[in-house]
Amino acid sequence: MTTPIQRLAELVVGTVESVSPNEVTVALDLEAPHAMALNTGTPASFPRLNGYVLLPNEAGATVGYISWMGIERSPYPKRAGLKDFGLIDLPFPLRKMCITPIGTLTSRRNPKSNDVGFELRRGVVSFPSVGDQVLVPTSEQVAAIVGAGDKDRRVRIGSSPLASNAAIVVDPDKLFGRHLAVLGNTGSGKSCSVAGLVRWSLDASRKAIASAGKSGSPNTRFIVLDPNGEYSRAFADFGDGVRLFKVPPVSDAERPLDVPAWMWNGHEWTAVAQAQPGAQRPLLLQGLRELKSGQTEGIPREAVIRRYLVSYTHRVNRFLGIGPQSFAGTASARFECARALQAIYQDLTVLSEPVEPSLQMRMMDVVNKTKDIIRERRAKKSGKPTDFFDDFLASDLESIRDALEAAAEGLPDITSIAPISEDAPLHFDVNLLADHLERIASDQGGALAGFISTLGIRIRGMLADQRLGAVIGREPPTTFETWLNDYIGADGGTNGPLSIVDLSLVPAEIVHVVVAVLARLVFEALQRYRRLNKDGKALPTVLVLEEAHTFIKKGSSEGQATNADHLCRETFERIAREGRKFGLGLVLSSQRPSELSPTVLAQCNTFLLHRIVNDSDQNLVSRLVPDNVGGLLRELPSLASRQAILLGWATPIPVLVEIDELPEEKRPHSADPDFWDVWTHSEARPIAWKEVVDEWSRVPEPSTGGDSKPSPGGG
Repeated sequence: MTTPIQRLAELVVGTVESVSPNEVTVALDLEAPHAMALNTGTPASFPRLNGYVLLPNEAGATVGYISWMGIERSPYPKRAGLKDFGLIDLPFPLRKMCITPIGTLTSRRNPKSNDVGFELRRGVVSFPSVGDQVLVPTSEQVAAIVGAGDKDRRVRIGSSPLASNAAIVVDPDKLFGRHLAVLGNTGSGKSCSVAGLVRWSLDASRKAIASAGKSGSPNTRFIVLDPNGEYSRAFADFGDGVRLFKVPPVSDAERPLDVPAWMWNGHEWTAVAQAQPGAQRPLLLQGLRELKSGQTEGIPREAVIRRYLVSYTHRVNRFLGIGPQSFAGTASARFECARALQAIYQDLTVLSEPVEPSLQMRMMDVVNKTKDIIRERRAKKSGKPTDFFDDFLASDLESIRDALEAAAEGLPDITSIAPISEDAPLHFDVNLLADHLERIASDQGGALAGFISTLGIRIRGMLADQRLGAVIGREPPTTFETWLNDYIGADGGTNGPLSIVDLSLVPAEIVHVVVAVLARLVFEALQRYRRLNKDGKALPTVLVLEEAHTFIKKGSSEGQATNADHLCRETFERIAREGRKFGLGLVLSSQRPSELSPTVLAQCNTFLLHRIVNDSDQNLVSRLVPDNVGGLLRELPSLASRQAILLGWATPIPVLVEIDELPEEKRPHSADPDFWDVWTHSEARPIAWKEVVDEWSRVPEPSTGGDSKPSPGGG
């Protein structure tokens, strides 16, 4: 019978030669296995790059992964009990390896069964000393290292080829609760991994419900934003359990994609309509407030003027806060101040006619002071005015601010006239918006009608697009309650665990706004759910975004307040920062991580890394992991399809995973095209361009339904 001490002695493969905080050098014994270790309970490859070894200590054993192997010329080792001391001391080729300490493996006893198991904890409790023994782990220890035996891990995603093919099982609370990024080049298996994570999570939920003696479908909420139309096939076997939304026309099993424009907030309307901040944006927001509140008779001109005056006052105060004596010392800062004063001069000149005489006098006082200061501060060269300006004195700006405040005194506040916010999801007829804005502009007179006409043209053109109009202005309109029920899910998950939003035919000029609106509505709905919940608990929901680099691009936000790209990035950055508090988890899939917003990427706590070849992407990914395990990422360029490195919050240590294979019919429709088979007539590709043209040019049929329209608020 083998004693425990003899058992440990059989597992020794080398001794420690040198120790540093991030690297331990080991000299392998002459008798150590060269390719396959048979003394671990089951055959295991050893030594193997990125494999695991143990260094026993008083706390248990330090776990290290092999980061380098090689042969070095060293003095011949003196073996105890053998007569090696008379040998000539010539250089001898010894096998050596470098290992990186990554955690501590401890034993634990189950109080019920009295069985002894193992548990891995991240961090090194005790570093080894020179001369300490190095052991090859047993199959049970390897399983504990990769977390195969943890009870809180419920969803299997694959196996580890470096850990005797031990199962890799993850905890969905950790995987989805703190955001997940699936990164890798095209063809590396990224889309299959995302589809598999959703499917395997649902399968594990069903098994847990059945094993507990309960009935019903999983109360899960997965929302997949699919820009390429890949995922509808992957979940076709779910039947009614999948809510599939597409751009009309749609078949019986599909639903029309519906992101009504009356649900958009003011910021989103500004972005899609490209409303300029000078005159167009304030009037656009005014029009939205009036239509949403049912007030289309217009707002008093004095209230509109007060809004402009208050806005200009805040703008001047911002410039005053830069310095006590002058605005700034740079030409660009002086130019920005000059632009602001010119905007005040031009807008108030237009708004001052026709108004009540005393108000007109106060407004013209502002106009004249602004004009004089601009003229006085305009720099001259060779005796002629230029487009550059001298410093604006604080006293000059204070005089303009005081004149603005005096002009606004006594004017009615627009918020008391139109209390409805432009952000409220209240139903209104979006086809009335362009005409309503032009009527407001004509009522106020001056040159505003010219500024608003281009805005009206853009809005009419957007609604006239048959693809876009069907998405944002479908009739009869859905209620807001029904929309949330369809896209996020019903109570108890009774209408299915999964929503797939096919964005493949959404026009490019609007797709970022559609994605931003969808994500914002989901996020804000979960915010309000938690606030209204008596226990303050969140509603767990997972938002999956494919091709994330397209929608969450990194970049400067300067001067992009009305840009749809910036709007989309801003929405997801907010979700990445705050979504966890309200139960909203993000799953981002991207083939270009270097193009993703750093803010969003920094909030992802778990990463599933497939093959990455691009240098800039590799450099970015290498900064996401601690230095002591960074060597594991050197394997990224050579990873085979379906292989990935899992690291972060969902796993105690980075581990190489071979993702479980999905059957052909359950994979996303993202396979490479079969050029050769088509070229050589091995596969037929019949062409009927007429059907393509008919579908392409078809006018969407109006939806059938009740004739009654919902009251403002949409339910």
